Amino acid sequence: MSTQILNLHAIVESLPAGSLVVLPNIGWDEYEELLEQIGESRGLRTSYSDGTLQIMVVSSEHEKYAWFIGSLVGAIRLRLRMNILFFGAPTMRKQKRRKGLEPDACFYVQSAGLIGNRMQLDFGVDPPPDIAVEIDIHHGSISKFPIYAALGVPEIWHFDGQQLTIHHLAQESYVVTET
Repeated sequence: MSTQILNLHAIVESLPAGSLVVLPNIGWDEYEELLEQIGESRGLRTSYSDGTLQIMVVSSEHEKYAWFIGSLVGAIRLRLRMNILFFGAPTMRKQKRRKGLEPDACFYVQSAGLIGNRMQLDFGVDPPPDIAVEIDIHHGSISKFPIYAALGVPEIWHFDGQQLTIHHLAQESYVVTET
């Protein structure tokens, strides 16, 4: 384990909720090493694109909004009697594209049948989620949209603390959908 990753982990642990650290010139192996070290930490969200690593310390307010949107999707699921699978904030990454991130929440709708009852996802084999949720109350997440596009996520639900906007993937970028 590199000294840089050890120091980074110590720094991130000392940051207050809502903080964002942006680090340039991070190699893919260092990114994967950090992911392995922090594990399934509910308190952090990372994004990686072509050598730039962002680490955000999630606040309780952030998590409450993500929970609320998850509850909204659950109500839609019940009302419409749809098979919608919730997968929280898994790390999605593609080494060939040098891109990776964790959404604030994600859902399988059209691809739910392909996932079935699995409890773990393998993004080398499994399709990306149909919906990724991004909560923007401390820091903008629009910069993550190209990462989602590279990973093939069809739809992003973006909440800024006041308004929910739905974005659909059109070729290689997202367009806002009229709701």
